[in-house]
Amino acid sequence: MFDVLLSHIQNKVAITDNQKKQLQSFFTLKKLKKKQYLLQEGDICKCLSFVSKGLLKSYFPDEKGNEHINMFAFEGWWISDFNSFIHQEKAVLTIDAIEETEVLMITLEDYNQMLLEIPVMDRYFRILYQNSLVTKDYRLIVSNGYTAEEKYLQLAQRNPEMIKRVPHNLIASYLGLAPETISRIRKKISQNNT
Repeated sequence: MFDVLLSHIQNKVAITDNQKKQLQSFFTLKKLKKKQYLLQEGDICKCLSFVSKGLLKSYFPDEKGNEHINMFAFEGWWISDFNSFIHQEKAVLTIDAIEETEVLMITLEDYNQMLLEIPVMDRYFRILYQNSLVTKDYRLIVSNGYTAEEKYLQLAQRNPEMIKRVPHNLIASYLGLAPETISRIRKKISQNNT
């Protein structure tokens, strides 16, 4: 269960065997069934979660109950309502499982303690946060400057696994498009490939 996390860390920073063992003591495992909540809007996000198996979505509902998807988290991704986690305020996001999922969870207290005891983890998270900012900037550019078809094609090129594993109505929400628009784009792509 820790193999995915340790591999992810080692891809970013060098970590010793002793640090690997020490690291494991900060996390707890949680298993989620499909459609089970990890976090609900209005609750306090008590843990930062690493997906070791499965797929989650993070979203906020509008006044009509429509889900506006913020992100998907596959194996090797971190997920939380980060503002709620860091400031221990009510979450604005809801997180639930699209597939049966296993997450490794760390509390804010343990997160801070881990950063003190294993300083290389501070560098690891700094790298993640930098990458996250770059991704959010890119997503904003695509969202505001690309056509519906360009948005879908960019997503398919940058994250083909998302196209394979995530239901198309959820991809539509993530891209800010109607499900019918995704269907039309997929049909057009299919016709062009024949």
